[in-house]
Amino acid sequence: MGVHEGSRQILIHGMVLVLVGLVWGLVVPGTPHPRLALGAHIQFVTNGMLFIVLATALLALPHSVGLRSVRFMQVAVWLTWAMAMSEVANSWWGTTQTLPIAASQAGATGGEAWQELIVTLAHMGAGLALIIAWSLLVVGFLKRARGPGSSDA
Repeated sequence: MGVHEGSRQILIHGMVLVLVGLVWGLVVPGTPHPRLALGAHIQFVTNGMLFIVLATALLALPHSVGLRSVRFMQVAVWLTWAMAMSEVANSWWGTTQTLPIAASQAGATGGEAWQELIVTLAHMGAGLALIIAWSLLVVGFLKRARGPGSSDA
């Protein structure tokens, strides 16, 4: 797999994240904690669009992003899926530790310790991976901009 194919896979994941988010939006009112379900809907759609933008930039613009960076970006996609799915589950669990503002608005009273742990770990992993993935993207584009043949206008 090369950078192009990896970028294409990220693009497809982004589109599927948006699609799942749109479909999940139909389920939101039927969950025990609709405010938390709305958070999952927003996560799916927003992160899907972020990955579409990321992949489109990789596919359409000149850059120096390497294969290892693209592979890490794919890991960020998988961790983002886990985070969004933990929010879907949280629509029923009502955990409060990781998303206290949304949980308060949802009237959630807290989940079992293992449920709280799943939501926390999923958010920590995805959040860190997203920060690293976008940092790698920016560095790959900055290297290209400062590389041979670039001009500062």
